Amino acid sequence: MKRVKYLNNRDLLAQIHASKNTYCSYVTPDDAQYDIIVPNLKKINIRTIAEAKKNKAKRLTQDAWEMAKAEGKKKIKLVDYTVSPRKIDKTDLVFRVMMFDHVPMDSERKKNPKQTADHHAKVNFPPFQHYKLDKKGKPVCVGKSHWVGGMSNGHFSVDHGKMTNQLAMMYMKLCERYGTRANWRGYTYNDEMQSQALMQLSQIGLQFDESKSDNPFAYYTAAITNSFTRILNIEKKNQAIRDDLLEYNGMMPSFTRQNENTTSTVSYKKRMKTAHGEVRTVNKTGIAKLNKKLKKTGKIEATDFEDVNYKKVDMTNHKVIVKKKW
Repeated sequence: MKRVKYLNNRDLLAQIHASKNTYCSYVTPDDAQYDIIVPNLKKINIRTIAEAKKNKAKRLTQDAWEMAKAEGKKKIKLVDYTVSPRKIDKTDLVFRVMMFDHVPMDSERKKNPKQTADHHAKVNFPPFQHYKLDKKGKPVCVGKSHWVGGMSNGHFSVDHGKMTNQLAMMYMKLCERYGTRANWRGYTYNDEMQSQALMQLSQIGLQFDESKSDNPFAYYTAAITNSFTRILNIEKKNQAIRDDLLEYNGMMPSFTRQNENTTSTVSYKKRMKTAHGEVRTVNKTGIAKLNKKLKKTGKIEATDFEDVNYKKVDMTNHKVIVKKKW
């Protein structure tokens, strides 16, 4: 069977974009789809315009091909629906500019602000504005994030949008699939790990910045890993406290604590200095005695070495001899 990917970056980016749009306001619905992301208005130049045209042409080509495929057409090629970047006018391009100009100031939010975001009100994802070029080539604002109403008569808002149901299902699928990994699925509190990871994703999911990366899958996987590790460390601390109470009352602690007590002894550490324990050398007379014992009884026990003269060998700084192949 053909392997089916349960999630991909393209679908994640589409749902992240749709979720962020619920917090935004645009002049027209077409202004919601940006063609390129720039850090400030000064970066809107000949190079970024050419790159935006290429991105828009690629997106229109892909959309036309998928639409034809959905209509049931067979033996269709992507080349047949190619849109040339030269046919796209620069006034049709939408630039997403990352900025805090429309976010109100909040001097009491942090005592020692270090970044630009620390001086403004708290938002659930990096704010931006959408711009288009007029016929004279001047940028005109056509959309704002965390905004309600018109561009000039609207107001700032952070609680009027929501996450899409598809993105929420993707978060649940990510946590569920990550919990089935070999290094996590054996824990009895695996459900608690998944719940913590899901809560973490719901808080920081929209903070993914498309201007810095186009791989949200890695971003979300790292957040899930941190959540799982956090729960594991908490459970380990609780288990250590529980074992201390059991030992204090003269009861048997957990199997993990028993193993720790065994491996922490001096004799065990000496025995594990080498791969095979303590190394001993026996002379020819001792070997003859051991062979004689082996022929009689068919086995050699540890007490048989007491009658044999042997020398202990220090293997602390021993290095394995590697044979070179010429």
